[in-house]
Amino acid sequence: MIKVTGIPYDANSSFLKGPAFAPARIRLMDKEGSANSFSESVTEIKEGLNYRDEDDLFFENTNPVKAFDAIKTHTRKLLADGSKIISLGGDHSVSYPIVDAFTEKFDKLNILHLDAHADLYENFDANPYSHASPFARIMETGKINSLTQVGIRTLTEHQKEQAKKFGVVIIDMINFNFDFISTLQAPLYVSLDIDVLDPAFAPGISHHEPGGLSTRELLKIIQLLNGPSVVGADIVEYNPSRDINNVTAMVAYKLLKELIAKMNAA
Repeated sequence: MIKVTGIPYDANSSFLKGPAFAPARIRLMDKEGSANSFSESVTEIKEGLNYRDEDDLFFENTNPVKAFDAIKTHTRKLLADGSKIISLGGDHSVSYPIVDAFTEKFDKLNILHLDAHADLYENFDANPYSHASPFARIMETGKINSLTQVGIRTLTEHQKEQAKKFGVVIIDMINFNFDFISTLQAPLYVSLDIDVLDPAFAPGISHHEPGGLSTRELLKIIQLLNGPSVVGADIVEYNPSRDINNVTAMVAYKLLKELIAKMNAA
């Protein structure tokens, strides 16, 4: 059974706060949203049936170092019995401690990172824990077998150099196609930043970056993954304070349902 947990943390956001409120809003769509509880594979997604809600992690201190330790410890505990985990952020900085805990459980972890931004800055705004830097920190550990980044459309010279340094495979939007899916290896962790979508499909994000994926293209990526190989995932950077009529909340809820269905697939 999949474990779903909330990581309501956005202290490392560089532009706008708000993603800390995302886990509660996404869950609300299960009760007050306009859709039913079925995935497109006609699997009913129901708490207690194919996932268990582990509630939100409570932060006593939002200091980046202390938050890192709290998130990693929380994730390690959830992984202890061999469960697969989907974490609802939160800004993208939460992926660093989550993945760090996963690397203790899985050798040669592979990551599929869906995002408008590469998040490879060495030290953005003098904060090594910034939400613009998690994949630099993750790759520095030397524990990752491969990192494939899809949807990128804000690459800078610095981040291009970082990608080369760490051997990152980048499928940018200007050259987007689905061929990368056949190259993904197991075990696979999926980090899904909502702003990989064009803001026309997901206005409730802090960083509007036109020219992204459509919701259908993103769903196709998830649906084409090899379910048993996916050991964990996160959905991050949804910002309810910028949403319109819960449009983005409903997108995030649908993505959650599809991930649960895929990760439960035999």
